[in-house]
Amino acid sequence: MDLSIFKPGYAYLLCFSLLFFSCSSDEETVEEVEFSQEDNKMAAQVDLVFEGTLNIMEIAYIEEEEGRSNSFFPPCATISISQTGETIQLEIDFGEGCTLPDGAFVTGKILLSYGPIVNNMRLIDYTFDNFTYNEHPVSGGGEIERLLENQNGFPQSTVNETITVGFPQSTVTATRTGLRIAEWVEGVGSGSWLDNVFHINGNWNTTFSNGFTRSGVVVETLVKRTNCAYLVSGVIDIQQNGLSASLDYGEGECDNIVTLFFNGQQFIILL
Repeated sequence: MDLSIFKPGYAYLLCFSLLFFSCSSDEETVEEVEFSQEDNKMAAQVDLVFEGTLNIMEIAYIEEEEGRSNSFFPPCATISISQTGETIQLEIDFGEGCTLPDGAFVTGKILLSYGPIVNNMRLIDYTFDNFTYNEHPVSGGGEIERLLENQNGFPQSTVNETITVGFPQSTVTATRTGLRIAEWVEGVGSGSWLDNVFHINGNWNTTFSNGFTRSGVVVETLVKRTNCAYLVSGVIDIQQNGLSASLDYGEGECDNIVTLFFNGQQFIILL
C-alpha cells in the first residue's frame, strides 16, 4: 500500500499526478489520467475559503441575533446593525486586515440582510464587499435559510451558494455552487463557543476558468467543533476528470489528518 504525506495548503485532494489503470475485454491497455498538482491545490483552497467565510457569517449572526456572552471576534472586527422597516442589515467589517482566532487573515466586509422570523424560519441574504480570506478575493453571495428549530429540535442553516474565489498571483478564478446544511447539535444556549458542535451535510460543484471541474457530496455526516480548526469526522465522495475518490476525516480526534482513498490505495493528507 502506497503512503504519501502532503504539506499544509494541499488539503482535501491529491496534490501530484496519479496513474489510473484499466483493462479492455480485447486486450490489456493502460490509460493515464493526470491529477494536476496546481488544479488540486486550488480546489482545496476554494473549499477552505468557503468553509471559513461561512463560519464567519454563522457566528456573527448567532452572536447578534441569538446571543453569546463571549464574542468570537477580536477588536479588529467591527460588527454593526441597522434596520429599515422590517429589513435588518448586519455588516461585518474587517477593514484593511484582521486575524481571527483560528488564524485566518481577512479584509473587507461581509453583508447580511434579513427580515423577520416567519414560521420558525428566517431568510438571510449575504454578499461580499472587497472581501478577502487569506489573500483570496471572494465575490458573489447566496441565501441562508435559518431554522430556529429543525425536526430534531436543533437550530439549522441551509445555504445555497454561488461564490467566486480568486488566487494570489494568478488569473484563474473558481466558481462554486452548492448546498450546505449545518445542524447545531451541541452548545446551543451555553453562551460560549468552546462547547459547540455542528453536523454538516451537502454537495457542491466547483468550476475553474481554466476548464478544470470537481464535485463533492457528503456521504457520512461531517462533524465540526468550534474549539477545533478542523473537521473531526465524516466522509466526502469526490469526482473530477472522470475519476472517483473519498475523503475520510477520522473518528472524532482534533487533528490535521485526512485519509484519501483512491483506486484501492490509501493516502494520508496533512491539512
